[in-house]
Amino acid sequence: MEQNLNNHSKYVKGYHLLLLFFVVTGTIGAVINFYLSWRNANHYNSALLLILFIIAIILFWYVRQFPLKAQDRVIRAEENLRYYSLTGKFLPKELRKSQIIALRFAGDEEFVELVDKTIKSNLNAKDIKAQVKNWRADYYRM
Repeated sequence: MEQNLNNHSKYVKGYHLLLLFFVVTGTIGAVINFYLSWRNANHYNSALLLILFIIAIILFWYVRQFPLKAQDRVIRAEENLRYYSLTGKFLPKELRKSQIIALRFAGDEEFVELVDKTIKSNLNAKDIKAQVKNWRADYYRM
């Protein structure tokens, strides 16, 4: 399938739907279990289960965030190299990370012009993607 503005976001069903469902459902169940066991003398098991699901939520978040941060750094380096090869200068410091990530979809023929336009108009990522005429697909981003 050809990648474009409307379908470039990628979701992994097993992670974004199934695992999220189990983590949220388990956390809700652990909170209810902890609340109901509060009246009894047996808090240890329910507290332990709740702590484990809180840890699962934290892991669920960071398992996604750490690779994305690494990919963001790689994209910044790639686009800086691409801009340097096209202009002989490094990317302007005024560009934000989200703008650089959005600019990666622009083809070489419109990349430099779109960088200049982004700086002048302070375009956000969505506006940058909408202005790309020749979409340069990125199938590696997760």
